[in-house]
Amino acid sequence: MDLSSLEIFRCVAEEQSVTRAAARLHRVQSNVTTRIKQLEDDLGVALFLRDGKRMTLTDPGREFLAYASQLLALAAEARQALHPQTASGSLRLGSMESTAASRLPAPLAAFHRACPQVRLEVTTGTSQALLDGVLSRRLDCALIAHPEALRVEPAVDMALERGLQGLPVFREELLLALPEDHPAVSTADDVQVRTLAGFARGCTYRQLAEDWLNSAGPPVQVQEVGSYHAILACVSAGACVGLLPRSLLDLQRDAPAVRLLPLLSVDTLLVWREGYATAAFARFREALGASA
Repeated sequence: MDLSSLEIFRCVAEEQSVTRAAARLHRVQSNVTTRIKQLEDDLGVALFLRDGKRMTLTDPGREFLAYASQLLALAAEARQALHPQTASGSLRLGSMESTAASRLPAPLAAFHRACPQVRLEVTTGTSQALLDGVLSRRLDCALIAHPEALRVEPAVDMALERGLQGLPVFREELLLALPEDHPAVSTADDVQVRTLAGFARGCTYRQLAEDWLNSAGPPVQVQEVGSYHAILACVSAGACVGLLPRSLLDLQRDAPAVRLLPLLSVDTLLVWREGYATAAFARFREALGASA
């Protein structure tokens, strides 16, 4: 079970095909097939279900993929850590959708200019999904909204649960969006629309909106959507309310046909595993700091 075998296994799992994996890895198909068979013999389990040319992970295969990904990530991190003055390798960044749209273009451009040799991979998702990605080493770092961010002083490193470190990098003003013809709102009691348009569970903004709205009146229903454009569409139609950062709304060419109520401010944190330190990550932190 060497790193080369793990890389071949992960590639076949991602491509679901020996043929495509061999082409991607620049290996002959027979070599890929042999290495997968050797790995299965070594582990004593079948990692794939073979349906013609299609390769689908078995339950043990899916479990092993998580470990293989962590081992490969740790090996890459170790290589980078041995050369602390040279930014190289890859940096796998997770980000909330709103942050990726409104906050990241400038620092990512600056980072690429400073470190063109680093392969940057950006993934978006809910804060909880991104936290899980950092903990499982699928991501090196992530930009999230975290409940602890409501209580932290700006620009101060903080220790989060489960061996994570966090640093506030952006301050977001969150606005409650209501239908344009909704009466003025001062408290949660005044909100007449009892459906919230938001992302899937694990989104901190959604949880903050639910907590505030549920502090008065009947519990809100949640209409799960996949984008902030969809949230605004639901609100504009009069069917929902939504919670959005002002920085995202500032990107809109035309003002949306909604009523906006400033609700609260919360920090966006850069989070990473304790002990994670590479030159690429240090340069990325510098780029974020320069743009904040």
